[in-house]
Amino acid sequence: MSTVRILEADITTLACDAIVNAANASLLGGGGVDGAIHRAAGPELLAACRALPEVAPGVRCPTGEARLTPGFRLPARFVVHTVGPVWHGGTRGEADALAACYRSSLALAREAGAASIAFPAISCGIYGYPAEAAMRVALEAIRAWQAGAGTAPAVTLCLFSSDLHRAAERARDGA
Repeated sequence: MSTVRILEADITTLACDAIVNAANASLLGGGGVDGAIHRAAGPELLAACRALPEVAPGVRCPTGEARLTPGFRLPARFVVHTVGPVWHGGTRGEADALAACYRSSLALAREAGAASIAFPAISCGIYGYPAEAAMRVALEAIRAWQAGAGTAPAVTLCLFSSDLHRAAERARDGA
């Protein structure tokens, strides 16, 4: 059975094949983990994101999908950009959209040949998704994907704060 490692750390410092960026739909940088990844990767990341085609005005990556760029100055070879859902109380398909972020990211990382991938707490910042509920969705989606994938990247949930780390542990222990 595959496992998911839960780690409290700065995702921009991890030496793994791919890290996931909780991005906005433009992929042109933002706050939180998105801004931290862009700063650590250097200006080449912004240029690579700008080169990705828009699928709608201002949208390079719709919610639940993922896009791949090199990691540039990061220790990770790749950045998988995904756009999580904004929390609206859980009644607008947020859990399905969030699970799609994890599945899309894992599929793209595997396609790129990544043996390891680290996820932040997608949608738990400015998008307002409750941490423990988001971690339950993340763990369920990752485990289901691993079970059906055959070979799958090793997965780490890399959480920036002790509050998020505890929420992930509670979700794991209750899952």
